Amino acid sequence: MKSISYKVRELKAVEGFTLIEMLVVLGIIALLATLVGPQVIRYLSKAKTDTAEAQIKNLEAAIELHFLDTGHYPAANPGLASLLSAPPNLTGWNGPYLRNREALTDPWGRSYVYVVPGDHGEYDLYSYGLDGEQGGEGENRDIANW
Repeated sequence: MKSISYKVRELKAVEGFTLIEMLVVLGIIALLATLVGPQVIRYLSKAKTDTAEAQIKNLEAAIELHFLDTGHYPAANPGLASLLSAPPNLTGWNGPYLRNREALTDPWGRSYVYVVPGDHGEYDLYSYGLDGEQGGEGENRDIANW
C-alpha cells in the first residue's frame, strides 16, 4: 500500500508546465514571428509577381501557336477564350492551346487583360498586379508582355 501512494505523489510532481515556462515559450514564438514573418510575406508576394510573369510567357506561347495555326491572333471578342475552344467560322484552329481556364486568370484572381491590336505590339497582354489598378510599384506594378 505504501508503494502505491508513493507513485501517485511522484506523478503529481512531474505533470504539466509551469506558467513561467509557457510564457517563455510564447515570448520566443512571438519574437520569431516578428523577425521572420515580414520576410516570409515578402517572399510570398514576390512569388505571385514571378508567377504572373511566367503565366504571361505561357499565354504568349499559346497565342503564337494560335497565330501559326490560323494566321490570326485571337480576336478581341472572344479574346483569350479562343485559346480554349474554337470560335465559330475560324479555320485552322488546332487547339486547345491551354489546358484549363485557370490559365486565363492572374495570381490575384483577375483575368489577364488582352488588347488586340496592341499599343506596344501586335497584341498587349498584362495584369495590373496586386492592387488591380494601372501603374504602381513593387507588388502593385503592372506585369506585361512588352
